[in-house]
Amino acid sequence: MTGSRVVALGHYQPAKVLTNEDLAAMVETNDEWIRSRVGIRTRHVAGPEEPVDELAYQAAGKALAHAGLSPDDIDLVLVATSTAIDRSPNMAARVAAKLGMGGAPAVMDLNVVCSGFTHALATADHAIRAGSATRALVIGADKMTEITDWTDRTTCVLTGDGAGAAVVEACAEPGIGPVLWGSVPEMGHAVRIEGSPPVFAQEGQSVYRWTTSQLPPLARKVCEKAGVAPEELAAVVLHQANLRIIEPLAAKIGAVNAVVARDVVDSGNTSAASIPMALSKLVERGEIPSGAPVLLFGFGGNLSYAGQVIRCP
Repeated sequence: MTGSRVVALGHYQPAKVLTNEDLAAMVETNDEWIRSRVGIRTRHVAGPEEPVDELAYQAAGKALAHAGLSPDDIDLVLVATSTAIDRSPNMAARVAAKLGMGGAPAVMDLNVVCSGFTHALATADHAIRAGSATRALVIGADKMTEITDWTDRTTCVLTGDGAGAAVVEACAEPGIGPVLWGSVPEMGHAVRIEGSPPVFAQEGQSVYRWTTSQLPPLARKVCEKAGVAPEELAAVVLHQANLRIIEPLAAKIGAVNAVVARDVVDSGNTSAASIPMALSKLVERGEIPSGAPVLLFGFGGNLSYAGQVIRCP
């Protein structure tokens, strides 16, 4: 085997929906203000009975079912999250236990905040290419509402909860392209989850300027590394941070024929969950042909980024 591919996807969101009108009753804001600045209409909120590992477990179970695999077929579990309050057992181990995995899988969490899923997907691809794994379960899951300051109208309008998962397996012809990843460490303060209890905060204008000016050439370089021209992309799935960031960034990439994921409108910013959840929904609705090239590009916390072109399952 010389590569890996995504063979199935799954996603999960809590049942409770928080609308802009609901937020207007909690903090000084309104629907027009929120939609004009971030493009969000609704977000899903997990209750106390739905910790991060439960969100991840639900999405993982759906991905396995779509792949026609049992939990014992998986030998690597990676969970990208920045909202795992417990340090040990980690979320990957908890998910493996919930799924009843009996195959002694390797279990690892990755905390790269909003670009966590694309980092984890690259890590799974590398492990499979190196022969350290044959089938991986890659999950992005975050419970952002648990770390939200509900008195701060600039951030509380953004966050939502959810999880997305992908099953990745070895294949003769690579279906996951080379990753381009990096960060701007000196600007890590622009997006923070700090304190005890931890609270999400960001410098919105700094993040906006960085994403809209610095990321388009990096996203085009991802396509170049994969040998795919931007106009050949069938879909572009960016981190669902803000519609005012997503739409200009997609346009500057030059993906003129691509479906652009806009799940942020209904789900808010779900951090590491945003890319796999948005991709899973596009595939579920049949909006991307199987085998078509899709650009995944995560960015945000740590001012980190990671992207790759995959073939749609």
